Amino acid sequence: MPDNLILKSALIAALFMTMSAPALSREATVAPAPNGIAIPKDYKTWQPLGVSHRTDKDSLRIILANPIATKAATEGKTNPWPDGSMLAKLAWKDSTHPNFAAATVPGELTHVEFMIRDSKKFADTNGWGYARWLGMEQKPYGNDAGFAQECSTCHLQAKETGYVFTRKAPLP
Repeated sequence: MPDNLILKSALIAALFMTMSAPALSREATVAPAPNGIAIPKDYKTWQPLGVSHRTDKDSLRIILANPIATKAATEGKTNPWPDGSMLAKLAWKDSTHPNFAAATVPGELTHVEFMIRDSKKFADTNGWGYARWLGMEQKPYGNDAGFAQECSTCHLQAKETGYVFTRKAPLP
């Protein structure tokens, strides 16, 4: 299957799941991450920025951007990303569509992650605050605020792109 068809299929599947998953839309109280970051209440209204498939994790992901990050990505002003930019990543285990075996679709939700740009507040993690919640239970990831160093260390690989791996998905 051509890469662009895979990207389009993944985007459609991820968007469908994001917009239609009733369990994700419940208004339960979720504990903040150990570093105090809370899930942004309006993230479900953010624009899709891109999709990814992790072959090492067998997972599909959609990356959403708040209006500040969407504007920055659209204008190519992402190195550095402006303060106030927020990115959300929703990740699901790969699953096979029950009526179309060749299609990989989102299965079990594995985690929801956020990156919040504040160059002063998060100076020790290259200007980004990180947070993750696991599964449908939305259990905060990490034992203490130090978990963000794990995220920051990985994102050093994307220093040339403002510490963000995701690129805006091309659209016609």
